[in-house]
Parts: sequence; C-alpha cells; structure tokens
Amino acid sequence: MGICDGRVVIITGAGRGLGRAHALEFAAEGALVVVNDLGVERDGSGSAASGPAHEVVEEITGMGGQAIANGADVADWSQVEGLVQQTLEAFGRIDTLVCNAGFLRDRMLVNMSEAEWDAVQRVHLKGHFVPSRLVMAHWRDLHKAGTPAAGRIVNTSSGAGLMGSIGQGNYAAAKAGIAALTIQQGAEWGRYNTRVNAIAPDARTRMTEGVFDDMAAPGEGSFDVKDPANASPLVVWLGSDACDVTGRMFEIVGGKVNVCDGWQHGHPVDIGRKFKAVEVGAAVHESIDKTQAPAPVFGA
Repeated sequence: MGICDGRVVIITGAGRGLGRAHALEFAAEGALVVVNDLGVERDGSGSAASGPAHEVVEEITGMGGQAIANGADVADWSQVEGLVQQTLEAFGRIDTLVCNAGFLRDRMLVNMSEAEWDAVQRVHLKGHFVPSRLVMAHWRDLHKAGTPAAGRIVNTSSGAGLMGSIGQGNYAAAKAGIAALTIQQGAEWGRYNTRVNAIAPDARTRMTEGVFDDMAAPGEGSFDVKDPANASPLVVWLGSDACDVTGRMFEIVGGKVNVCDGWQHGHPVDIGRKFKAVEVGAAVHESIDKTQAPAPVFGA
C-alpha cells in the first residue's frame, strides 16, 4: 500500500529526467501511471516518437506496476482530448495530473527570434493550461453529477520563473506564467475539490546541461543532491489525496524543501494626493529601501 495506491496519474514529459523520476515514484506508491512524452530533443526538435515513454512503461511494469504510454503534444487541444479519453478508457478515472513537459531554446533577449519565443511559451505555458483545463472539465462534470473526485494538479515552474535567469528570457517568462497560473487555478478550482500546487526543482536533467556549472555527480556513496528523483516524493505527496494545501509554490533541491511566495505588497508611500512627477523618485526609493530586496536574477 502506497500513498497513491489506486490513483490514476497522468504525467506529461515523463520519458526522461524529472518526469521519468516522477512516474517511477508514483508507480512505487501504488499509482496507475499514464506516461506522456513526445520523445523530442532538448530543444524540442526531432520526430515525435514516443520511444522514451514506452521505455518508462516497461520499467514500471517490470517492477509490478501498471502504466500506459501516450505521445500527445501537450499544447494541442485535440491531442490532449485524446490523452484524457485514452486514460479514461484504460483506467476508468483520472485522479492526478502532473504537468512537466518542456524544452529550452536559450538565447539573450536581444538576439531571440520570434519562433524561439513562441515555441517555448507554447510548450511550457500553453502546455500547462491545455491538459489542466481539459482534465478539470472532467472533474467539474463529476462534481456536478454528485461524485466529486479528489483532483490534484502539480505544475512545474523553475527558479528561472521565480527569480529570472540571464539568457533564458523566454523560459523565465513562461515559468513565471506557470507560477501565476497555479495561484489562479488554486483560487478558481477549489470549489470542485481540486488542489493545485507547483514545484520549482533544482535538479540535473537534459535541460540544465550547459546552463549551470554544478551538474557533476558526487563521488560514489555520497548523496546526489542534483538527482531529479529527489523532487519526486514532493510531487507524489502533492498529487495524493493527503495533500491539503493549494495555490502554493515549493522549491526543492536534494532533501531540502521550502515554500516560495511570489509578489507581495511592499512598503507604501502615501502623500494623500496626486503625485507631482518630481516627487515620484523619492517615494519610489523610500518604498524600495523599506521593503525586502528581491532575490537576484540567476546569472546576473
């Protein structure tokens, strides 16, 4: 018996890295897993083959679990409708959705093309909205029918989305959008017995290669703090019916987890009338000086 025993879990981008680790962890905790993956390269290029998804399914079935593979494009409405339908036909229900799929097309903003911007926004931000919207519609119908599901959604943001990251403006903007989307979903969907949270993991995956300098694995026998599997227990708990929080963001690295708050109201400067333009600078600096400084942008 595991914490997700019998729950049906869809995981997008589950063929490699974090998604694969999540799939294996959910299966170990008794979940029936839908492994979604297009099988594309780190930058989203390549044929849409679902080979990695099938490999993860084989790993899960080899450990005695149940899983199926799916190759839907998570930003394509009709393909995700097919993903939802395939899940319902195979397992009869959906309990948890983990949105994890994504890729990188890094470049400094001044050199970034329209296509590089659009592609990353599509796979990350739209690729979170579409699956969650369609799964939520299914849960809403159940709720209206008097048989509400204990729905759980786990989104995947990033430190880049929370703090910014030099050379990753498209990715940072998309991940910041996911952080805001999580708050919105948590506020709107609680009425349907659904809880929505997000993680900002720090782990060694294909997407971090060449971005950070601390990706080398530690020596034999030591704790690999950058192992993507370290983030998975948090995701599994957030995806279980034991999860009792919603609309929150959690950073996790190794064995360390913390909640991470977003924008907050800083120190107000109120002069009781319309500002004169010449007065604004002093008020701005007073507010900044009396408010906690933001975390620095990664790479700045």
